[in-house]
Amino acid sequence: MNESMIRDINLAEEGKQRIAWVEKFMPVLNTLKEEFSADQSFKGKTVVMSIHLEAKTAYLALTLKAAGTNVICTGSNPLSTQDPIAAALVDNGITVYAWHGCTDEEYTLFLNKALDHKPDIIIDDGGDLVHLLHTTRKDAQVNLIGGSEETTTGVHRLKILEKAGDLEFPMIAVNDSYCKYLFDNRYGTGQSAWDGIIRSTNLTITGKTVVIAGYGWCGKGVSMRSKGLGAHVIVTEVDPIKAIEAVMDGFEIMPMDEAAKVGDIFLTVTGDIDVITERHFIQMKDGAICANAGHFDCEVSRADLERICTKKYEARKNIEGYVLPNGKTVFLMAEGRLVNLAAGDGHPAEIMDLSFAMQTLAVWYLLGHGRDMKPAVYTLPHELDTKVAQIKLQSMGYKIDSLSEEQKKYLGLD
Repeated sequence: MNESMIRDINLAEEGKQRIAWVEKFMPVLNTLKEEFSADQSFKGKTVVMSIHLEAKTAYLALTLKAAGTNVICTGSNPLSTQDPIAAALVDNGITVYAWHGCTDEEYTLFLNKALDHKPDIIIDDGGDLVHLLHTTRKDAQVNLIGGSEETTTGVHRLKILEKAGDLEFPMIAVNDSYCKYLFDNRYGTGQSAWDGIIRSTNLTITGKTVVIAGYGWCGKGVSMRSKGLGAHVIVTEVDPIKAIEAVMDGFEIMPMDEAAKVGDIFLTVTGDIDVITERHFIQMKDGAICANAGHFDCEVSRADLERICTKKYEARKNIEGYVLPNGKTVFLMAEGRLVNLAAGDGHPAEIMDLSFAMQTLAVWYLLGHGRDMKPAVYTLPHELDTKVAQIKLQSMGYKIDSLSEEQKKYLGLD
């Protein structure tokens, strides 16, 4: 019996249409779906997914269902769930606990309802499932083999647990696979963050000063796209090596205290807390726009804005205006949550095809090896990255060279 908790099942047809669209552009996942539909290792296993419930993640869920698993879905962000997608999944026989705009209490309830199904495998996005499984929901570990993590933030949380000796089951850092971070973090975030900002603001980017906080793979992507859109790009960093890299990539580097005075649009992608706070807000131009593309809503301090503002109002959908004591207005997008998902449709389908292929392979790998793996943070074997890349290249019509036996011998690969 499907005991789902969603907003409106009548939205299912709209959701199915969105899923059908992305299916056409996810050839790697289509290939694995066909391959694993005959793999008996998936049959009867329960997979609990805490994900951004939109079309691409829905197709990942449907791929795992086609392989024979019992899939349970819940959200990983209160604003990223798309109600038509949730309805479509339920209509396809998948249990879903999620709706757009849920309260913090509802969000936690949904996570717990999902864990009530006692998963064999978890797919986490940000680390909230893992947190519950190590605190109030240890009972849900009864069948647990292990899990996988999608995001940089979630991997940070896992490594903290691992370092303290507190991690209780094996977790695969899918985020650290080449076919995830080289493409998803860079090209996915690079495009989708700006998609969310542009569609919500209806403003030009060209000619504006854009401040990017953080120059990891996500920071590289959004900086590159900012430059391509005609912006003057300033990068703020705490890592000297990444700062030099940003300079050599053609970007200006300065502390946020200085950048706050000159920026028109601010975008945080650090994964850390309090990147933009009160002291920065009061220095900003009138009309400055702040957005976040890190997993949690902790990088741009909404609490500081709420505390110091003299007036707050809805400027546009997904944009709140805060009038400060100095009379200037600072705009915050999507409540400081993931702007690419809370104000957009997330990463392009072709990019998530790679990431979710790695997630599918992570489930397959854990089903085959997880019982023998000690509690630790793992990365997938390199040959699985290679497999995904080969399928993707073939789907795009590209061919590459191969090493001769003599070349392999010369390189010590024989």
